[in-house]
Amino acid sequence: MQDVFDFSGRNVFVAGGSSGINLGIALTFAAQGARVGILSRSQERVDAAVAALREHHPEAAGWSADVRDPGAVAAALEAAHARFGPIDVLVSGAAGNFVAPALGMSTNAFKAVVDIDLLGTFNVLRTAHAFLRKPGASVINISASQSFNPTRLQAHVCAAKAGVDMLTRVLALEWGPQGIRVNSIVPGPIAGTEGMRRLAPSAETERRMRAAVPLGRFGQVSEIADMALVLSSRLSQYVTGVVLPVDGGSSLSGGRDFSASLAEAVLT
Repeated sequence: MQDVFDFSGRNVFVAGGSSGINLGIALTFAAQGARVGILSRSQERVDAAVAALREHHPEAAGWSADVRDPGAVAAALEAAHARFGPIDVLVSGAAGNFVAPALGMSTNAFKAVVDIDLLGTFNVLRTAHAFLRKPGASVINISASQSFNPTRLQAHVCAAKAGVDMLTRVLALEWGPQGIRVNSIVPGPIAGTEGMRRLAPSAETERRMRAAVPLGRFGQVSEIADMALVLSSRLSQYVTGVVLPVDGGSSLSGGRDFSASLAEAVLT
């Protein structure tokens, strides 16, 4: 069991991997010996992330692409495959969010989140399929508790992430016979991320949200990255189609406490 998390010689690709949870996942795999490729819209962020990754593994690389553009995604994945070979672990985590009531957002605003979260995930997974190791690949989507908990001011994210989780289950069925496992990680409120800065812009909002978590604290990026390691290790060889909350118990109340604290903090 000592080397169960040794990813030396394995190839990892993280879409949205230049910041936040996704960068944390990429750094964790690199620290465990994996060759890591990342994709993100901002070339500046990609360059900074690759520099950080190379402190753990000299072969890290990155490409600038918008997940909403299947051609750009394909070009990045082809380049990663040419450089590293078959992808052992694929993480799709590009996401967008803002706080607004349904009547307070335009069609374009709603569509923007659906396009990044849901269509972007489909583009990444569908395009990457040709480059995945078969059998043996682990595919992980980064979801959100809004996928199964109705949350005030989050209609766009609820709709998009629900689609991501259903896509996870469908592809687990369709790709399972090829030895490809597909799972979703559902982070709870994670400290220091852009998502939490948007959802909890004030100290009071943060306090109320933290109080709604049964474990009494926000999670750490490292705790999500650790779960990605577990799902991609041999400990999880018989796990697929799972939507796994890593949220300190915040979804146990059906999201009511978290949703109410968000709405109260933002609307009052």
